[in-house]
Amino acid sequence: MNQDIGGRLRELRTRRGLSQRQLGRLTGVANASISQIEAGKLNPTVSMLKKVLDGIPVSLSAFFSGDTEQAERFFFRADELTEIADGGVSFRQVGANLKDHSIQLLRECYQPGAGTGRHAITHQGEECGLILSGRLKITVGDQTSVLGEGDAYYFKSSQPHSFHNPGNVPCELISACTPPTF
Repeated sequence: MNQDIGGRLRELRTRRGLSQRQLGRLTGVANASISQIEAGKLNPTVSMLKKVLDGIPVSLSAFFSGDTEQAERFFFRADELTEIADGGVSFRQVGANLKDHSIQLLRECYQPGAGTGRHAITHQGEECGLILSGRLKITVGDQTSVLGEGDAYYFKSSQPHSFHNPGNVPCELISACTPPTF
């Protein structure tokens, strides 16, 4: 996947009238890091990008799907799922623009050693998931567990959480978030 993350971030930031320094202060992410992301010199982790986007504010889903309005659809082929991540983590979302929707459904894949990043993620709502294959280390608050095929999780997304594949094979899962704030 070759997303222009930096260009999209710069466009959103300037459209909101924010300088890199202002966005850095709002989010706690160094403005130098924001500058490197926008210049394409730094590929942010999911948690870092989520933290930066929260300062604008815009969800990861909206960031990757764009603002385009589309006719209502009911069915989606595998190759029509919207990719909302980059790198060693893949989040393939059912539907594109989830504005005015109540749930976000994802097919996630974490490559060996990949994760959401050093910083925990928080957002509004609840989320749950079911591991299809591989293993996934999940930390929610101060609790950590490694889940395998058939195992599941469910928690309030306002609790700091992170995901990491500790195994040597990809981990695939299906997850849902309501409302779609991720």
